[in-house]
Amino acid sequence: MSVPTAAADQAICAPLPVLGADVTVPLVTGGDVTYAALDYAASSPALQRVWDDVAAYAPYYGSVHRGAGYLSQLSTDLFESSRVTVAEFLGCRADDQVVFTRSTTDSLNLLAAALPADCQVFVFETEHHASLLPWRDARVTYLDAPRTPDQAVVTLEEALAARDPHGPALVCVTGASNVTGELWPVRELAAAAHAHGARIVLDAAQLAPHHPVDIAALDVDWVAFSGHKLYAPFGSGVLAGRADWLVDAEPYLAGGGASRKVARRADGGVDVQWHTTAARHEAGSPNVIGVYSIAAACKALTEAGFDRLVAREQQLVTRVREGLAGVPEVKVLSLFGDDAPRVGVLSFVVEGWNSSHFAAALSAEYGIGVRDGLFCAHPLVRTLLGSEPQDPGECGAPEAAPGERSLNAIRVSFGAGTPDEHIERFLGAVRELVGEGARWTYRTEEGRCVPDRGAAQV
Repeated sequence: MSVPTAAADQAICAPLPVLGADVTVPLVTGGDVTYAALDYAASSPALQRVWDDVAAYAPYYGSVHRGAGYLSQLSTDLFESSRVTVAEFLGCRADDQVVFTRSTTDSLNLLAAALPADCQVFVFETEHHASLLPWRDARVTYLDAPRTPDQAVVTLEEALAARDPHGPALVCVTGASNVTGELWPVRELAAAAHAHGARIVLDAAQLAPHHPVDIAALDVDWVAFSGHKLYAPFGSGVLAGRADWLVDAEPYLAGGGASRKVARRADGGVDVQWHTTAARHEAGSPNVIGVYSIAAACKALTEAGFDRLVAREQQLVTRVREGLAGVPEVKVLSLFGDDAPRVGVLSFVVEGWNSSHFAAALSAEYGIGVRDGLFCAHPLVRTLLGSEPQDPGECGAPEAAPGERSLNAIRVSFGAGTPDEHIERFLGAVRELVGEGARWTYRTEEGRCVPDRGAAQV
């Protein structure tokens, strides 16, 4: 039983073909231009290969685990084979489970719900909110932002050494920052956690799209990531790793699919036997198309060769860093230092500019999509800016005075589908905006910063 897919041996370009590469957008200055999507850290464009594979499967779509019909059986096979593909992509151990979720946020909340009683959780303040906030029902120790990878390891070791060594403990750490793009010392942090009897979960939302992730090699207990950052649309995610805490926990959601047997008791109640497989935490009708899109992305990235993809992305990272370094008014944010290894994610501030105003000008005047604000990592951005920023999206706030830092930050992010031309257009736009200023005024409209078309051009 098989589903037709796009040709596996299709020519792999550099950059990889992505959906929407030829989309044009209007410019406030007149005319239109091909859109430069430089907000991969929020949601990456879908790989054309992924879209083609999903389109080939779509006519065969059926219910999963719930039917004897051909399409249902085929969809079930596809769903479970996708689980195997993801396990191979992550280098899972033989007894690891791959649970399909909605996103990284959903994955980490699932793990938080499965923590053993009296579990202690250790998390750096530098985490994305998806990995900073789910642990509300546990005993949480928030660790200060380290300024070097070595300091991160020492900080964790000291915190773990001071804990009750007899109870369960979990460390949550990012693989690559969604603000700075900097790589964290995951293997060393895992070794520190295990040396003190703790487990560790890796938030790989920003790492997996840019760099190979191998659970066994990194020696982490769980990995969480999102499909929408891995060139796979449709809202699916993954939690992969050790099965015991997940099997011992009550199902994340109670309902069909998670239960093996349900029976009424004589006293009128209900007895339930739950699955001990990944299905235990996959109640309801699975998002089979979202799951298949993740598997298709894993295959596409693997076949393209991650070494090639990493090498090309590092060329783009170097070009952006050098280009921004040539603009004195621009300061790139960094936790570990300007030369720290990073993936294709960089945040910066521009002297004398409101960040929302600058991002809006990039979009309206140059057709470039970036992000501004606090990036769902408020404590980290506040630490990096050294000040209390404004609320996200307040483009109408007063601009920073010359010599002062921006109230928020601007983030540019890119990956396997980014053409060189988009990077050059971005750097040219930054130079022009800093040197000449925006050609339009901007205002807040329904929470967004937009060109004020009723005002005269600047």
